[in-house]
Formats: sequence, C-alpha cells, structure tokens
Amino acid sequence: MSRTVAPATRVTGDVTVPGDKSISHRALIIGAIARGPSYIGNLSPAADVGATSRCLEACGGRQRTFGAARVALEGSGPGHGLRSPHTVLDCGNSGTTMRLLAGALSGHDVEATLDGDESLRRRPMRRIAEPLRAMGAAVDTSNAGTAPIIVSGRSHLKGITWEMPVASAQVKSAILLAGLSAAAPTTVVEPQSTRDHTERLMRLCGVDVVTEGTRVTLTPSTPNAFGLRVPGDLSAAAFFLALAAARPGWRVRCDGVGLNPGRTGILDVLSDMGAAVEVTEGEAGPEPVGGVEVRGSQLTATTISGDLTVRCIDEIPAIAVLATQAEGTTRISDAAELRTKESDRIGRLADGLRALGAVCEPTADGLVIEGPVSLRGAHIDSAGDHRLAMAWAIAAALVGDGQSSLISGAEAVAVSYPAFFDDLERLLSAHP
Repeated sequence: MSRTVAPATRVTGDVTVPGDKSISHRALIIGAIARGPSYIGNLSPAADVGATSRCLEACGGRQRTFGAARVALEGSGPGHGLRSPHTVLDCGNSGTTMRLLAGALSGHDVEATLDGDESLRRRPMRRIAEPLRAMGAAVDTSNAGTAPIIVSGRSHLKGITWEMPVASAQVKSAILLAGLSAAAPTTVVEPQSTRDHTERLMRLCGVDVVTEGTRVTLTPSTPNAFGLRVPGDLSAAAFFLALAAARPGWRVRCDGVGLNPGRTGILDVLSDMGAAVEVTEGEAGPEPVGGVEVRGSQLTATTISGDLTVRCIDEIPAIAVLATQAEGTTRISDAAELRTKESDRIGRLADGLRALGAVCEPTADGLVIEGPVSLRGAHIDSAGDHRLAMAWAIAAALVGDGQSSLISGAEAVAVSYPAFFDDLERLLSAHP
C-alpha cells in the first residue's frame, strides 16, 4: 500500500498515541507466567504485540480481551504455566517477540520452534542463544545465527553472570525471563544501560531485581499477578514531536506517554537542537508517565553518540529527518545496531534522505547529515520498516517545493502504530 503525503503549512495540535509496544510485550509474557490473574489496560494495538499474544496462546497462555486494548491473563507460575505448542510459533516481524519468548520458554519444560517473516529471519539471534545455552536450555539457530530458533527448555536452569558485548534490552530481558526459573541468581552486565521495562515490571510483581550501574541481578522467584495501565508509546509520539520541532510556531503535545529514562533520549536531542521541550510529570507508578509538548524553533546540528544513542536508538529515523532542517553537521554514531533492524536503517535512511534532496552520508555505525536543506517531493520506499514509513511521512510534511511525496510500503506502520497515518492526517488537515 502506498500513501501520499503533502507538505504541511502549519502543525499545531494534540495527539494521543497508543500504548507502549515494548511494555506491552513484557506485560503479556510476565502475565502468562505469573501466579494468578493479571490485568493490562491500554495494550498496544501493534501487529508485533499481536504476535506475542498469539504465540503465548499457542503455548497455553490463557487470555481474555474485554473492551478496547484491555486484556486479562491467567498465569500459573514459571515452569508450569506454558506448554509445548502444536505448531511453529509465528513471530511475524517481531524481534521482541522472538527474543523475549525464547527466554521465557527456556525456563519451562517445553519444546518450541520460533520463526518469522523474511525480515525477521535476517536478524541476529545467536546473541540470545548463547546465554540461554549457558543457563542449561537447548537453543538452536540457523547456521547463520538467525531464525528459526528451536528451544528445548528446562524448569530448573543455572544462574549465570553474562557480560553482553552489545547493549540490547531485548537480550537482557530474555536472560532475566529465563533467570526466573534458575537455581541461583542471574546477573547481566551491560556495556551501556538500556531501557529497564522488564526490571520495573518484575519489581511490580515482587521479583527481587537489583540494578547497580550497568549490572542487573535477579533472584529467581515466581512473579505475582499484577494490574497495569500501559503508558503511551514515546517512540510513536517521537515522530510528531520531531515534526513540531522543525518549524518556529509549530507545536505538538502528547499526554500520558511513558517517560522511562532509558527512552527519553529523543527529548534530550530535540532540546539540544533548540526546540522548546516541556515535560509535565504525571502520577507515580511502575513507569514514569506524563505529558510532553514540543514547540519548534530555528534548529542547530547536534552530535549523538554513546549512551545517548542507546537511549534514542528507535527514534534515529525521526532525528535523521529533523537533522536535514538544522544548521550545521549532525553526526550520529554508535548506532551499528540499526543495520540489523527490520531493514538496514542506516543505509535506507541515507538513500531516502538523498532522494528527498538532503546531504547525507552513511558511516559504519551511523550517519552524517548536513543542513538545512529544502526537501523536495519524492517517491520513497519504506522497505517494510515501520519506523522508516513514519520517518518518510514526516519528511514529506517538511518538503519545501510544494510537491507531495509517495511512500511505498506504508502499511508497515501497522507493526507498531496502525493508526499513524490517520493521526497524522488529522494533525495536518486541521491547519490547511
């Protein structure tokens, strides 16, 4: 499916984004292995989250939906709540589903094969297979270290200390989920701290998880049942916030979004570039939640590297588009992980931005972008990548030659934000 997006004349308004995708995955999985009934509100409508839900049901996880984005789960504890599925578990396009579920299943007496679409089959899975094997599970991948993954789990694993060579919240979470069934504590040592949604949710469920710098230690236990309203997805809001930042006088507000410190790098970047960023904190809970308003300004280039890159890794496509409107040279580094996402995001971003008239060069682990430039209308392909499809949409809204842009593969937004184009259209059409 293709979508046409015309240049915006003015952007100002409020947008309500769906529930956080990362938290939704974790809540479903932990709810399936917790002791007793758990309740989740504002569950993400993302196709990726749907894949996690279906895989859990195939493994005996009992779920009941009621109303919009609300689900009840009946768990019965690690080692008991999940069973071997009768069919291959189809993870679709979701690396989070595959990696986290492999970790959870490793701590149960089950056998399962996890597979996915062509894009998912290209993504690295050896990074989870190795620590799970060290814990005592049998985990096989293809010769290339990719899906399909075959898991033969055990309800009594070994506790390990695992030093991760690459910062990855998904790998950390897979190890911690397996660690619930270990005979001794499990420790993960990260090169840089990553988002801690799994740790926060486990603490909500009474699991002893201690974080000391980049060292996370979990003591095995059965999670208690929980109730959770999932915050709005800041990664989804980021595209609208970046759009608002691009022009003086433009404004977008998103209320009820998650403000996890591991995810707020995008707000730091927007502020560093000169946009006015106002954060209103909401009620305290397992995850910090609040409102974010961004007002546009004359932007200046910035440098994104190290821990900041980790904290905004999913938002790099939005940042790259915004960098074309900033004065100077924006440098993004330490983002080699983007080459193994749903697409090679570094290469695809460089190609798409150049098609739009930007001055952009890819590097091994990032991008160098010169600005400001007046973007031109173009025909751009999402390459089946949801974040690229959304990035090209906001780029099209910033085109300066008056020409509309055509985005091929726009349906990819359903992976994380099915209503993205509807919400964008409402935001743009409100100000002809």
